[in-house]
Amino acid sequence: MRALLQRVSSASVQHKQTLQKHEISHGMVVLLGIAQNDTQEELEYLVKKLLNLRIFSDSADKMNLSILQTKGEILSVSQFTLYGDTRKGNRPSFSDAAPANLAEALYNHFNEELRVRLGKERIKTGFFAADMEVQITNDGPVTFLLESHAKREKILSK
Repeated sequence: MRALLQRVSSASVQHKQTLQKHEISHGMVVLLGIAQNDTQEELEYLVKKLLNLRIFSDSADKMNLSILQTKGEILSVSQFTLYGDTRKGNRPSFSDAAPANLAEALYNHFNEELRVRLGKERIKTGFFAADMEVQITNDGPVTFLLESHAKREKILSK
């Protein structure tokens, strides 16, 4: 799994066909990419990591607080293009991305884990496999890429 996190002062996602809209204020946007071989283990690692990552400023203006401490919100958006391979040719290949049924199940479970740990009122989501407009006001700018596979590779190399 790959999660592109952005600290935001506001963000929203709108379904292009239905115009249904979900929005947050202070918090983070999580663009989540799911690979073919992702499991519950990767999901749990990313949830724990992003909830505890200290990317919010404390009273001394140092990045020293997590989303758990700031009471911020999360906007979670499924983003299969995070597994786009652009090494060959001019058209990205998405062969590493999970098939829709697996991706949707893991994406829904990811969001449910966030709701359990932060509270359902603090988690908003995008619309799986839909054409969406995402608006992000990045605060900082602060952006991080988390990869669960890096954790697995580190463990295997020991």
